[in-house]
Amino acid sequence: MKVTAEKNEKVGNLIFSSIYPLYLNRIQKNGRTKEELNQLIEWLTGFDEKKLQTLIENKVTFKTFFKKAKIHSNAKLIKGVVCGYRIEEIDDEFEVYKRCRQMEKLIDELAKGRKMEKILRK
Repeated sequence: MKVTAEKNEKVGNLIFSSIYPLYLNRIQKNGRTKEELNQLIEWLTGFDEKKLQTLIENKVTFKTFFKKAKIHSNAKLIKGVVCGYRIEEIDDEFEVYKRCRQMEKLIDELAKGRKMEKILRK
């Protein structure tokens, strides 16, 4: 599937704090912890727990969330299909959408029981 500018904009305008509890619920149902979720978000974005909490409290959009992030240099190693989109085929012009799908891929791997060292592409 191809990403469109409209799709990128729609995802970019979502409020991160409205989606974070869904991520948390998903991984906790599979026996993983909030600390592990925050660890993988920190790896991808550079946001420690305090900064992450501030962004949640300020109800930032995904666009702002990823604009403030320092994306890990190994993020390019996150590959695969999420919601029908092959991450490595998403055009760079749709950066917000690509970053969201990368984060969702990491969360999927966490929920499926993959070891943290592999999730964090070490």
